Amino acid sequence: MALPTLLKDRLRLPLIGAPMFIVSGPELVIEQCKAGIVGSFPALNARPQEALADWIRQIKEETAAHAEANPEDPVAPFAVNQIAHPSNPRLLADVETCVKEEVPIIITSLNPPRDIVDAVHSYGGLVFHDIISMRHARKAMEQGVDGIIAVCAGAGGHAGPLSPFALIGEIRKEFDGCLILSGCISRGDDVLAAIAMGADLAYSGTRFIATREARAVPDYKEMIVDSAAADVVYSSLFTGIHGNYLAGSIQNAGMDPRNLPEGSKDDMDFKKASEAESKAWKDIWGAGQGVGNIADVSPARDVVLRMDKEYRDALARIGSA
Repeated sequence: MALPTLLKDRLRLPLIGAPMFIVSGPELVIEQCKAGIVGSFPALNARPQEALADWIRQIKEETAAHAEANPEDPVAPFAVNQIAHPSNPRLLADVETCVKEEVPIIITSLNPPRDIVDAVHSYGGLVFHDIISMRHARKAMEQGVDGIIAVCAGAGGHAGPLSPFALIGEIRKEFDGCLILSGCISRGDDVLAAIAMGADLAYSGTRFIATREARAVPDYKEMIVDSAAADVVYSSLFTGIHGNYLAGSIQNAGMDPRNLPEGSKDDMDFKKASEAESKAWKDIWGAGQGVGNIADVSPARDVVLRMDKEYRDALARIGSA
């Protein structure tokens, strides 16, 4: 197990707030970092492209001010997610901006490009890459990434089919870098389970949709609170890649969530995502199977503090068993 130096003594809880299309903005990331977990957002959320540098500077300035005013509080670094796919027309410009602004952590999705790894390493940054299989994990290792995010069964948005027990164990046999587990991380208990399983960090997105700072519409947040695992549908229709979505949002869009045709990888088009035109990003709402453990819409800091207490209570419970 290997927690990067950049993160040592800067985390209240071994957790990354996952980047979420539309939902993650500077307000959420800042509160996550101030609370002591890594906050992140997709570069494509900043529109137009020129706004990306403004978002990065805002996050840096506000988290630095909080750290100076509250020296006893752990203030975590932040991350920007890059979709490394040929259909993303902003990739080059967004990476150049992140390198110029020296973003501490870059999270790459789909293709793990060596040139991004080299560019980020040039200023001492880290690259974490998300994967859903050992084949993808090995490709990421070959590209020299610092961390691998194992997106397992039940994760919100694009997710893999494998059990975390299987995937984490197999990755650990071949990779001694930072390993992050994604999939149904809604409570501090879940974070502890990820660490016990062999991960260095957990990765949680859905829990932070139901926060005041998230840029999700109110109906989306309420549907998160009102849903359970049985209300989450795994489908490739909307983007060409399998992902988990709220059945209620699919039904509201006029489709039968239990009778959806298969999509094709040829349908992947992140140009539409960058222009906020696609129903897959706006009207069909992603969520993980951990929704049943989310009971309210709270400030992001309160969520982190609650998860931290749950984590420590679970640790004490195990220790006394």
